[in-house]
Amino acid sequence: MNRALSEFIEVQEKELQNIMNFWLLNTPDQKNGGFVGTIDSYGKVFEGTSKGAVLNARILWSFSAAYNYTGNKHYLEMADRAFQYFSKYFIDKKHGGVYWELSSDGKPINKRKQAYAQGFAVYGLSEYYRATGHEQSLLMAQELFWIIEKKFRDKTNGGYIEALDEKWMPLDDMRLSLKDANEPKSMNTHLHILEPYTNLYRCWKNPILGESIRGLIRVFLDKIIDTKTAHFNLFFAYKWEVKSTAVSYGHDVEGSWLLAEAAEVLGDKELMVEVNQMAIRMVDAALSEGTDCDGSLFNERDGEHLDTDKHWWPQAEAMIGYINAWQISGQAKYLDEAEKVWNFIDKKIIDHQNGEWFWRVDKEGNPYLNEDKAGFWKCPYHNTRAIIEICNRLKD
Repeated sequence: MNRALSEFIEVQEKELQNIMNFWLLNTPDQKNGGFVGTIDSYGKVFEGTSKGAVLNARILWSFSAAYNYTGNKHYLEMADRAFQYFSKYFIDKKHGGVYWELSSDGKPINKRKQAYAQGFAVYGLSEYYRATGHEQSLLMAQELFWIIEKKFRDKTNGGYIEALDEKWMPLDDMRLSLKDANEPKSMNTHLHILEPYTNLYRCWKNPILGESIRGLIRVFLDKIIDTKTAHFNLFFAYKWEVKSTAVSYGHDVEGSWLLAEAAEVLGDKELMVEVNQMAIRMVDAALSEGTDCDGSLFNERDGEHLDTDKHWWPQAEAMIGYINAWQISGQAKYLDEAEKVWNFIDKKIIDHQNGEWFWRVDKEGNPYLNEDKAGFWKCPYHNTRAIIEICNRLKD
């Protein structure tokens, strides 16, 4: 490893420590157990806010992954805390699956079963198993895999539907969030089912799981990716009729490497070639259409309207996507782009005063200070994963 890469890794590892320390010191809920629901941009904890399945599953993944990378026992203690709380409160003991939302004291207040949340539970539980060898966490991840396959899989048209109610009955409103289209299928949910399935396959080589991963990759290649533009389409009807026009640059770069990772973990060399070719096209499209002059990634485009805000998570995912493109192609320009994104993160996204990363900044790099540092959707997963992923890749 040359000196420049070695120094880059050192900087990344220091930032990983900064992020994990923020969550370790500020987010444990000493009154109700688990982790607090909301911390504002200045670091103030809001008592009594609800606890989301996605945030808590991502906390479980993040501390487990950070422990796997560093061996820091404090991270393991937080992973244990996250596992104990998640398994006790978020799992529906009567009907199975994962509740969407709990009150601050752990009572289910939104019992809907979102496929996205089941997927992130698999992601966190499988990573915790990789960190600890805790058999119960693997069994829980396996059970949720079977639930996703049984309850959410569209056996007629392929892919997975968005949501069901507490008792696995259909819902009129299937949206993941208020800003999403009310359609039965989305790119986002499929991406975050592929991601945990890939992680689960690392520790459980079940052939049905392997075929589900292969099927998901084919859904992306054949249904979700617009092969002309190399962008993801975002929302779909049951038979895969496209129901959206927007482009999400962050999801494009994130998906480029998650698809490549899935094919590699699956060990399908022919599929790897096809996926890697598309991954390069997706990164090139994001670079040419969605990147500012400072290397940062804009949020999204819909028709002629470009949302020029720069959210924290697309910048993190861009670093991995570009480094993955460099590893596939051998072209140093992608490594240079990853460094440019990191420089933007360091200057504009990281809150060097109060810790963690701002949710987003405007085109000029001014942060929005009315948004969460920790919350229903703001978590330590994208940034910790980016650092761990790129350090592992650069050390190889």
